[in-house]
Amino acid sequence: MEMEAFDELDAILDDLRTRHDETPQWEFCEGFMAAVICSRRPMAADEYLGVLLATPAAGEAPDAEGGSFASPEQQARFMALWNQRWKEVETALDTRVESLEDDACYHPEVMDVRGAVADMPLEEQATFKSEELPAFAQVWALGFMFAVESWPEDWAAPRDKEAARWLDDALQAVVAMTEDDEAVPQVSPLSEDGAPSTSIARLNAFGDAIWAVYDLRELWKTMGPRVETVRKEAAPGRNDLCPCGSGKKYKKCHGAG
Repeated sequence: MEMEAFDELDAILDDLRTRHDETPQWEFCEGFMAAVICSRRPMAADEYLGVLLATPAAGEAPDAEGGSFASPEQQARFMALWNQRWKEVETALDTRVESLEDDACYHPEVMDVRGAVADMPLEEQATFKSEELPAFAQVWALGFMFAVESWPEDWAAPRDKEAARWLDDALQAVVAMTEDDEAVPQVSPLSEDGAPSTSIARLNAFGDAIWAVYDLRELWKTMGPRVETVRKEAAPGRNDLCPCGSGKKYKKCHGAG
């Protein structure tokens, strides 16, 4: 996806934010999208988009406390860009790669906010001193886990112990990225000559998180959707009262014949 497309997505989200100030940044959406793609069951946009953007479902009026697109045309454009990115992420996660350096590998669209501020002139940096800037890829991981936590039944541990351990290890790798990077900044993750903003440990953890997303995609594709257990209610005894409420014994009512 070209940067112009990401800029257009950002612009639409900025506009949504004028009507709903809790509309997330694209990095959060990127993580959320990856989790939905990795989910155990296919999920339609009508189910997950309202959770992400607080937009009304099809046919519903906008909620006063929720988000809304400015027009059907804006929504259609957002969905076109969303689906374009969806196909890119899905293709990457379904492609066998051996290295994170592979062009075919899944590369989340993440921000290095601390690095961007560190590259600013000192007078501009001063305006951010009182703000808690997110660590590298932290917002992406928060978006991913928001989707996981929104559909807990779909992410419940499978009965198979090995698969359950596989799931837990992968999720823990993503959860680790939701935490702050408190180590000494040593590198610029997105620029060879940028100001150091991220620790080596954080950069390695980010690599682990990407491999974890691959693991989650493979795990749920292998296991398939959850199968609901059908519980058959016990039939009443022949001398019990019929559950229909007739007052007759079951054997002389619905149990006859």
